[in-house]
This record gives sequence, structure tokens and C-alpha cells, in this order.
Amino acid sequence: MITPFLHEERRGRVAILTMDRAESMNAIGTLEDCDNIVDTFFRLANDRSVSAIVLTGAGRAFCTGGNIKGIRDRKGIGPLDQPDSTAANYRRGVQRATRAMLDCEVPMIAAINGHAIGLGLDLACVCDLRLAADTAKMAASFIKVGIIPGDGGAWTLQKIIGYSKAAELFLTGRTFDAAYAQSIGLVGDVVPADQLLEKAIALAEEIAANSPRALRLTKRLLREAQHGRAGDVLELSAAFQAIVHETADHKEAVNAILEKRAPVFTGD
Repeated sequence: MITPFLHEERRGRVAILTMDRAESMNAIGTLEDCDNIVDTFFRLANDRSVSAIVLTGAGRAFCTGGNIKGIRDRKGIGPLDQPDSTAANYRRGVQRATRAMLDCEVPMIAAINGHAIGLGLDLACVCDLRLAADTAKMAASFIKVGIIPGDGGAWTLQKIIGYSKAAELFLTGRTFDAAYAQSIGLVGDVVPADQLLEKAIALAEEIAANSPRALRLTKRLLREAQHGRAGDVLELSAAFQAIVHETADHKEAVNAILEKRAPVFTGD
């Protein structure tokens, strides 16, 4: 039986997902790995008991991207026998994984515990927030393998750090450390490696303490606002606001503020 690529744990309303291929530094090598990512994020997106997700890696790496040996041998998630087959393989594999993560309305935190290279860095960029261990190394290094970011990274990275800096990282392929990543706004906090996961979980729990429906709609609104016109975003904001005003959690939040107590949210 194949071990799932993602190992899942729960802590209350927080789902902790660990990329579980420590022996290969959590490289993604097969379509089955991608299917597991797709299935996991689809399931969590439809699980109303989940209000935050933490994504991290087993061992000393977050994710070192695609499997280089598989690329050389034309097996797995990369090139196949013909260009049209290769394009279909990317759509079928890593791009489905990217889409599943982008479509997930649950707030996501990447806990970058070690090397985040190529596809690995792009997976972190799909998350809403990023924390990094002080020992982490990162690179948008597709150019070093003579290829381009085929997984959506050309869209996500520049959304976070802007076109010019993203272009610099993609066109040089250079490796950089966590302190530099923080200086360009790629990661929020840099923490000692042995504290990273607990810091990420604590942040996830702080997020998950809020109204579940409002959390998901807030994330969706933020994502839509990245590429929407101001007028369209205002219309969507009005629609979402009309929804959450009718929730039991909104009424509970108002009453809790007036009664000077902590709210108890149910997701209703």
C-alpha cells in the first residue's frame, strides 16, 4: 500500500498536513502524490469542522519540488514522450494540485521547516500566510534545471512580492535564506526551527477561534480582490456581508461584545 503524500493530524479546528516523503526531501514524484493533495484539500474545503490548515514537511525539508530522477527518466509528474503529452501531464498533476489549494476557502499557513525549492516554494506561495524556520532555504530555481515554473508559481509569487522581485528570483534561480525571504515580504515571521510548528499551530488556532463562515468568506473576498475591479469587489463585499449578517455566529459575536465575554462560535 502506498503511503499518502500528506499525513494529516487534527488539533481542534486546525488540520496539520505534513508532506511525508522525508527520504526524498518531500519531492513530489508521482501523479498519486498530486491526487492525494487534490483529494485532501477538496475534503478539508468541504469539512465545516476545519477552520485553518497548517502545511509543513517531514524531516529537514519543506518540499524540494519535483523528483529530478523522474524528470530525467520521463516518469511521474514531468515530461513524457511528446510535448502534448507533457502538457496534459502537468494539467493532470501539479496544476490540479495547485488549483485544489487555490480553491480551498480554509485559511492556510505554510510552516517552511527547511528547503522549499521550485514547486515546493510555489506550494508555500499558494498558502495565505508563511512562517519560516531560521534555517530554511528557498529558491524559485526552475531556470537552473532549464525549465519554467509550470505549476502556477509565475502567478502566485508575484502576487506576494511584486513583479520585479519575482522576476529577479525566477530569472536568477538563486537560493536565499529565511531572513531574506522576510525582508522581501515572502514570509511573515522567522522563528527558531524547533519552535516553528508550534508557532504556526498557535497562529492557526488564533485564526480558527473566529467565526467559521466569516473566515471562509473573508479569504474568498481577499482572493477575488487580488484581480477584481474595485466596483466588482464592492458588490461581492455587499453580497458576502448580507450572508454573514444572518448567521448565528454574527449574533453571538455582537452579544459577546456587549456582555463582555468570549464568544462561542458554532459555524451556524
